[in-house]
Amino acid sequence: MFSLVFTRRYAMAHRLIAGLSEKCAVPHGHNELVTVTLQATSPAPLDGGANMVVPFERAKGTWHRWIDDHVDHSLQLSADDPLLDWFAAREPHRLARILVTPGDPTTEVLAACMMAKLNSFLDGDGGRLVCAEIRIDETPTNTVTFSGDPRAILPRVPLTRPWWTRPDMSINDLDATAGSDAPSRALAGAAQ
Repeated sequence: MFSLVFTRRYAMAHRLIAGLSEKCAVPHGHNELVTVTLQATSPAPLDGGANMVVPFERAKGTWHRWIDDHVDHSLQLSADDPLLDWFAAREPHRLARILVTPGDPTTEVLAACMMAKLNSFLDGDGGRLVCAEIRIDETPTNTVTFSGDPRAILPRVPLTRPWWTRPDMSINDLDATAGSDAPSRALAGAAQ
């Protein structure tokens, strides 16, 4: 079986507030690499003409646009992080640049969210490909690799379709609570 493998670099900042790493509770950044491995959902022989599973540009186009335009230079925060309320009150125009995860934005949860998001893009494009594996190099010495069903390991959230399940360019669900006094609570309880 063929695998299509694509790598993209992005810069990000995050902080982890669950208490497991005091050093990581202060916002800090990384230059990360994300590598995805795509496979055909129904493997078939090459056609003798174009001889491609799917043209590369079609396979990676939406994914790369999402990484470049929304994930790159985003701030990754937990749905329970009080910084979300601070941004909502003082700099609401920046909320679109905040990637929100259920619980701390660790590389593990990010890999699962990203795989789910990529699979939603691929499904929305006809479902001929699926992400079989995702690898995030957080630093030159720390890497997380995930394969499997991200829905089986992601924390449950009270939203019907959180951002990582939709084939749109979203990186949070803060608009799900528009007009609310607590925009960070769209995923409240997700980390509990």
